[in-house]
Amino acid sequence: MSIQELNSKFIEKYGESGEQARVFYAPGRVNLIGEHLDYNGGYVFPAALDFGTTLIVRPRTDGKVQFASTNLPYEASIDYSEIGKSKTGEWVDYPIGVMVELAKKGTPVSGGYDLLFHGEIPNGSGLSSSASIEVVTGFAFLTLLGGDTDTVEIALLSQRAENQYVGVNSGIMDQFAVANGKRDHAILLMCDTLEYSLVPFVTGSYKLVIGNTNKKRGLVDSKYNERRSQCDEALAILKREVPALSYLAEMKPEQFEQLQASIPDETVRRRARHVVEENQRVLDSVEVLKKNDLKQFGLYMNDSHVSLRDLYEVSCEELDVMVEEAQRIPGTLGSRMTGAGFGGCTVSLVHEDDVERFIKEVGEAYKNRTGLTGEFYVCSIGNGVEELKGEI
Repeated sequence: MSIQELNSKFIEKYGESGEQARVFYAPGRVNLIGEHLDYNGGYVFPAALDFGTTLIVRPRTDGKVQFASTNLPYEASIDYSEIGKSKTGEWVDYPIGVMVELAKKGTPVSGGYDLLFHGEIPNGSGLSSSASIEVVTGFAFLTLLGGDTDTVEIALLSQRAENQYVGVNSGIMDQFAVANGKRDHAILLMCDTLEYSLVPFVTGSYKLVIGNTNKKRGLVDSKYNERRSQCDEALAILKREVPALSYLAEMKPEQFEQLQASIPDETVRRRARHVVEENQRVLDSVEVLKKNDLKQFGLYMNDSHVSLRDLYEVSCEELDVMVEEAQRIPGTLGSRMTGAGFGGCTVSLVHEDDVERFIKEVGEAYKNRTGLTGEFYVCSIGNGVEELKGEI
């Protein structure tokens, strides 16, 4: 939907006004490589996508803050003085949670506003629709109210809103990538310190194709806790050999080879191996992308999936089938699961001439083998949160 079309819907919803409407945008995100490393002291490697959430916002004079979406039927109208006093259980809790955090930081919403959100990110796809809503809300109101629009701080504020108000215990990667993305760049991020750098990722004639398995992720929470516990166990054992070791991902693969026998449980050993080798893959990926070697990066993507499937065991039949079928297409350089696992999405790097064939053949084979209908989103790497000036 164009900005002009969205503005027409805004006027249809809220009517004309003497106040100026402004337009803000925040993208979705995908993690390109580096899975289950954030809580093990390793690097993640996300990128902002070229589709996301657009927000039109306009002041009003009666003190009401009105929320509406082009995607979801639920709407809300709340006096600004009542913001955050009760949760709705609906999507509006995400922007309301951000407003609560803004007030805590000394930038309260102290007047009425009309808000219309338009999301291009499929809900439940694992591409961070909630983080996109949070970040665009925070950036918009800090801009409107004259606050500090530091994007690292906006990411942290948005994460707090999701953790404390909405009640979802998410890490920082989603909000960070949404707030700090840059076109044709990925973000090398250390989640615990927020040390980061932008790495050129110029895909040229290749496209990112995200495949949604539409498999509901029922095991994520329990298996996530189990994997964390196993990593903690491996770390405790390895610290006897290397007392200075704070996180598993600090260990180099050659060092792990020498010390792995000290971990008696084979399953725990495999979990640790994934963490050590996956973190090295992220660092190696950065080096090959600096040389614009997309072919080698694709091989690292393939290796990452094998590790997540066989060593960390967070894949599932549906993800494996979609990756296998993706890798059969000649123009696919690499394909892997992305996200927590047990369902969700894959990400593949596919030549633009083969994208149509990819979607058709992978989609058909996936449905034949699993009985589920996959969805595919073709995208490039875009910018982080920004105001779209002069658009309406």
